[in-house]
Amino acid sequence: MTDDWCGWREATRTALYGDGGFYRRPEGPAGHFRTSVHASGLFASAVARLLVRTARELGSDTVDLVDVGAGRGELLTGVLAALPSEAPSLTVRAYAVEIAPRPPGLRPDITWGAGIPQGARGLLFANEWLDNVPADVAEADADGVARRVLVRRSDGAERLGDPVTGADARWLERWWPLARPGDRAEIGRPRDEAWAEAVGSLAGGLAVAVDYAHVRAARPPFGTLTGFRSGREVPPVPDGSSDLTAHVALDACAAATAHLGGGAELLDQRTALRELGVSGERPPLARASADPAGYVRALASAGEAAELTARGGLGDFGWLRQWV
Repeated sequence: MTDDWCGWREATRTALYGDGGFYRRPEGPAGHFRTSVHASGLFASAVARLLVRTARELGSDTVDLVDVGAGRGELLTGVLAALPSEAPSLTVRAYAVEIAPRPPGLRPDITWGAGIPQGARGLLFANEWLDNVPADVAEADADGVARRVLVRRSDGAERLGDPVTGADARWLERWWPLARPGDRAEIGRPRDEAWAEAVGSLAGGLAVAVDYAHVRAARPPFGTLTGFRSGREVPPVPDGSSDLTAHVALDACAAATAHLGGGAELLDQRTALRELGVSGERPPLARASADPAGYVRALASAGEAAELTARGGLGDFGWLRQWV
């Protein structure tokens, strides 16, 4: 690691995915932060129901499930475990897309690789993937000119570089204009391109991105770039010691796949999971006397569902659904 100054996109790419980078560590993402997948098995069960619905839309009893940014295969393992009760006759070809090596003990029917498979028909699911697609940061200087923010890899110190030009400048103008000196933005063009490539890999079916998100009418004025390590938020330093993440302009991602047809839809996780049977409603109290054990199980399940759909928490995650 050197003290060279560079843009946040280059620094993040090296810190997360380079040799010895954060996402190549053996403990995996679950060793540092908790996603919906880790919060409750109800999330995997909901994705299993979504996969079944997708198979029905395609009119097929054989379907592909592609997990982009698969971590250590936790979501795929949960979905495959839930499927026998959801659709016992459905045949699933499961693909984990992840740069880290295949974890030991993973189910042998899960195909592991670093690239998104081409021509899949089924469900492509990307949970907290786009927020880790490296993006440059821009800041408006004293004259209101959007300049690229440079960062020193060793300690996260920043300074302003050259003005943003070309395709990145056009993206800012359309999706995240900087109104006042000091305003900051993460330039989401690489996320748009990554999402378009992922959706374009499908021969048919549904692509879903789930992430921290915002839309043009409510962009945060100073950006969202931050770090996470060992379950705690930390200053973003691109030295490979922590996760580096920034919320996603999902409306821009949706526009990037409009040419593919099929229609895109933006909604929050609360709404999406309730459509899939995860409501968080407490079981009726009368059940406590008639079926005490069942009541306790239902109560625990309701608590987990409430966490997945909570306002101000996981329920506020954005879901982008794109049919192909």
